[in-house]
Amino acid sequence: MRDLMIGVACLLVTVLVYGINKRLYRRWHKLLLMPLVMTPMVLVALLLVTHVSWQNYISESHWLLWLLGPATLAFAVPVYENMAIIRRHWLSLTAGVITATTVAVVSSVWLARLFTLSEEIQRSLAVRSITTPFALAAARQLGGQPDLVALFVVITGVFGMAVGDMLFLRLAVKQGLAKGAGFGAASHGAGTARAYEIGQQEGVVSSLVMMLSGVVTVILAPVIGHMMWSPL
Repeated sequence: MRDLMIGVACLLVTVLVYGINKRLYRRWHKLLLMPLVMTPMVLVALLLVTHVSWQNYISESHWLLWLLGPATLAFAVPVYENMAIIRRHWLSLTAGVITATTVAVVSSVWLARLFTLSEEIQRSLAVRSITTPFALAAARQLGGQPDLVALFVVITGVFGMAVGDMLFLRLAVKQGLAKGAGFGAASHGAGTARAYEIGQQEGVVSSLVMMLSGVVTVILAPVIGHMMWSPL
């Protein structure tokens, strides 16, 4: 009974901290106040101070992880409502998704090997550029560690969201379609949220690229695993 009460309390505190954090970020648009940055930091600090174990915390808070699936699928609604954009640019979007998926997986694994990281970390890093539900599904086929996968996905999303605008400015990328595709391919959900802040077209394209990249990675995960880690 005590463990159940702790789990429910952790769930309520998580929602409360996120709600407050989102209000703060809406008022002061600072990198440190991003909900994906500040909320985990506050929650980790609270768990350390109160000596609450991860098992107790996740016992009821796992429902928030489950909601990632429906939340990701919800991005399909604006995509459906803006099919004209997709029909107009289907070839560019297809090429972009294939290129982004290939570069993300290969560069992650090769860099991990360059720094002589363990094979488990390599397999977990391989899917860091797609949104969490797809990343976890692909990681199961690749042999990645779920906790590491979730951590790498969040770090990638926050980093891409934070530096995306600066990179587009440096590279003189001005077209909304290109910005949306870049955010969706490189920083999944976090990037898509930023893309919608820029404009509707950017958000729609980012949503589509994010979902297609995830689907392609999950489908090709067995092939990726065979090519990257099979003995010669």
